[in-house]
This record gives sequence, C-alpha cells and structure tokens, in this order.
Amino acid sequence: MLEVRSVSKSFGALKALDSVSATFQSGEIHAVLGENGAGKSTLMHVLSGFLSPDSGAILLDGSLLHLGSPGECRRLGIGMVHQHFTLVPNFTVAENLTLSNLQSLPGSVNPISDSAGAIELAAQLGWEFVPDRRVGELPVGTQQRIEIIKVLAGRAEILIFDEPTAVLTPDEVEDLFRVLRKLRDEKKTVILIAHKLSEVMAIADHVTVLRRGKRVASASIDEVNSQTLAEWMVGSLPAAAVRSPAVLRDGSVKEVDLTILGDRGEIAVKSASFEIGRGEIVGFGGVDGNGQVELAEALAGLRSGVGIEFQGTWENHLPAYIPQDRQTDGLALGMTVEDNLLIGGLEKAELGFGPFLNGRAIRDWSRHLIDAFAIKVTDAGDLAASLSGGNQQKIIVSRTLDRRPEFLVVVNPTRGLDIRAADYVHTKLLEARDAGTAIALFSTDLDELNLMADRTYFMSRGELREGLDALNVVGGP
Repeated sequence: MLEVRSVSKSFGALKALDSVSATFQSGEIHAVLGENGAGKSTLMHVLSGFLSPDSGAILLDGSLLHLGSPGECRRLGIGMVHQHFTLVPNFTVAENLTLSNLQSLPGSVNPISDSAGAIELAAQLGWEFVPDRRVGELPVGTQQRIEIIKVLAGRAEILIFDEPTAVLTPDEVEDLFRVLRKLRDEKKTVILIAHKLSEVMAIADHVTVLRRGKRVASASIDEVNSQTLAEWMVGSLPAAAVRSPAVLRDGSVKEVDLTILGDRGEIAVKSASFEIGRGEIVGFGGVDGNGQVELAEALAGLRSGVGIEFQGTWENHLPAYIPQDRQTDGLALGMTVEDNLLIGGLEKAELGFGPFLNGRAIRDWSRHLIDAFAIKVTDAGDLAASLSGGNQQKIIVSRTLDRRPEFLVVVNPTRGLDIRAADYVHTKLLEARDAGTAIALFSTDLDELNLMADRTYFMSRGELREGLDALNVVGGP
C-alpha cells in the first residue's frame, strides 16, 4: 500500500499541491483526475522521487519513504511511465532497454543479451519487439510499450502511468487496458493519470480528483458516473462545441496524386488526392504511423520538394501549424511563456514600433492569451518547461489561433487537455472555420473527428480513403 499524507509542494508563488492525502492499494487501478495544472503530474513526480515535497510524507507498506531520489524509489519498486517518453531515438530497442537497467549490469555491456529478459517479458504480454530497430523509427504506440517494459523489467510493483492514452489510437488503448488489467490481477498497484472520462469509467477501480492542488474527492468507480467526475474536476461543465453546416468561401487547397517521402527516403504517402475548402474542416484519421505526420508536415510546408496547390482567392495562404509533439516541435522549453507566445505574434504590428518590440504591448497581449485559454502560470515570465503538458499545449494553440490563419494544419490539438480546455479549443477551431479558414485536422481520436470534421479521410499504409467506411480497411503500419 502506498499512502500519501498531507503532501504540499510549491513552485514560487504557485501552490501545485496543497495538503493532499490519498491511498493507493495493491491489486487495483486507481485513476487520478483533474484539470490541467490541478497537481496530478506534480503528485506523481513526488511519488516516484523526481520531486521533494515541501511538507507531508509518503509511506510504503507503513514505512516512511526517503523522497527526492528516483533511484531509491525504483529500488523500492515504484516505476513511472512518463507522458513524454524518456527514450533515446537514435538508440535501438535493445540499447534503450539496456540503458534503463545499466546500473545493475556488471562488467561489459551487450545490449542484445542484456535486454533479452525484457524482450521476453514483452512477449509474455503479447508485444513483439525487434531488438535492433531504432526507436525513433517506431510508431508512438510501440515506443510507449518500450517505456512500459523498461519499468516492468525493473521489477516495479507500483506503476504510475502519466496520461498513457493521449498518444494512442482506440485499438492501442484497448490493448493497453488489457495489460493494465493483467498487472492489476497480478496484485500490482496501477496509478493512472487520465483526462478521458469514458476511459476512466472503463478501466479504473478507484478514482481520486484534484482541483487547484487540493483533493476534492475520492471514491470507488461504482459509486460515481462521468457527470459526477466532470463536475468534481471543473466545478461546472462547459457547453459542448456545436458544429453548424460548413459554408464554403472562394479558395481551396487542392492536391492530386501527392506522393511524399518519409525520413528514410521511403514512400510515406502514395498518390493522395484531396481538396480542403476555405470554411470547412477536413479530418485525417487512422492508426499512427500510416503517413499522417508526413502529410501534415507537407501541408505545413515543412517537407521539401512538395508543392501544395492553392486555388481561388487567398490574402495569405501561408499555413499555420499546430504540431504533434509540443515539446520537440512546438516549444522552446528553456524560454518563458511570453517568449513562446511571441513566436506566433512577431508579425503583429501592434506589438512593436517599427523594428523594435513594445514590451508593454507584448505583456498585455500575452496576458490576454493566458487568460483566454486559462493557461495556468503564476507569471508570463515562467519557463515553458515548468508547465504541465496540457498547459504547454495551450501555449501553442493560443498563439496559432490568435493569428487568424486562412489555412491551418492541426495535429491532435486537444491531446492532454482537460474537458474545459478541449472544448474551448474545439470552439475556437469552429470559429476559425466559420470565418473562412481551411483546416486540415489530423487526429487519432475518432470522437474528435466525428465532432469536428465536415469530411473525413482515413490513412492506411500511406494511402488515403474517404468516409467512415474506410475504417473497415484501415490497418496498422
């Protein structure tokens, strides 16, 4: 049993945890819920030794834990599968698995033989790894499985999953839940940070809800429903975004027989033909790794040798882009929130005097975006790296939509966002569509595509198929 007693943690003036108490039992899946910035990830980092609390205590089977040491927590059987993977992309699967267990290996290192036990453990869970494949070449779902095996190979009995479904397709989510149930049945403690209430209701045995750093409720899953959980999380529920029929304007993005090469020179997208009109949202779905990212990057102008055709009237057809990986492609984590917002605002005339920036105007504009998108920061001068994943995503979405682009390429825009923030982003995307923006929405979330897209394509092995009937033939990479 892992017991949290009155744990508090502050970052400057921001109180991330305020006297939080909770109990996590073996043989159960315990979901921890809350809005972005509610303190979920901070609590998990305290439990796994990456942060030391300002006050309070953690007890494992009644014994007081020494906090602030990830190595000690791992030795005691507490492992964490991070929201943002801790893999080395240029290393092979075997090298990454060996690296995670390096301290316990005597003498020289042989990644193939040293990782054999972890590879066998993966096989027992129904996962097949190719040891000499480079991790950076693998689909996101496979990378997450490697992260899970890293933790299990370290003989963890308490496993913490920080929003593990955010990057997965529905089939991958179901497979993950199969594994979580197996771990629970083996009497391990599974702690799950999640946002999607339907998933929580499907997998959790117990739930604890945080709001603004405080625990507001804890209950068995059979005592609650999605409505109750949502109200505990946000206080009051926002009205759902409503999509009216699309009204097309003059101008469209059109491509016929578009072929795109991947990073290794392979054909990632084969002879794709489509058209996106100004004033509509066209969705692109499918299992990760089937060419969606390459197509999105081509539409955003990030892949050389790909010329997208713009037809009709455009004042400015330069694409705006919300990338899939917020930390690698979307943010400068070592810069402030204000500076990261300014990446999208440098062209705004009101933020400068000729070639000079207007500091006061920038501060007012940044504060407007922070308030409008409920980005939880103590000050615009906070480093982007200090924010939760959901609040980092809000920086990118807010600065991009503030440009009012005529052509917008969006990849998983609500990944990691809470109910209120996701609904706000959906509303803003629909407002942009209704103002005449042509939007290419790439999402692994079928519910999001059903809610937002006027038309939907699905990708399978680099080929594009239109309509929901395509789901019957869409396969894995």
